[in-house]
Amino acid sequence: MTENEIATIILDKSFEIHRNLGPGLLESVYERALEYELLQAGLIVDAQLPVPLVYKEIKFEAGFRLDLLVENKVIVEVKAVETLAPVHFAQTLTYLKLSGHKLGLLLNFNTKMLKDGIHRLANGL
Repeated sequence: MTENEIATIILDKSFEIHRNLGPGLLESVYERALEYELLQAGLIVDAQLPVPLVYKEIKFEAGFRLDLLVENKVIVEVKAVETLAPVHFAQTLTYLKLSGHKLGLLLNFNTKMLKDGIHRLANGL
């Protein structure tokens, strides 16, 4: 499956979750619900995946954690905030760059219309 095909499934499931739950819950609720829906769809999902990081001579076992990594191709960063800040976009792009993945979805479930909370970010590698 391509990154775009995976992203389509992720977005379909995200819309389903938002339709059923609406805005206003904790990020962890949306993250777990999305993990469940993607697993039910037959996708491989790693949740809260620690990613090792090396900075010069310092080795971190878990330099950062990905909310969801789907099919080892698409990073999903889940938010439930009033407004996404520039740092949320920068964080997702940094995760893409440091992990070597090409596509990330930044999803803010705390919106009246989920389409307003969807942001697709790509790593040019």
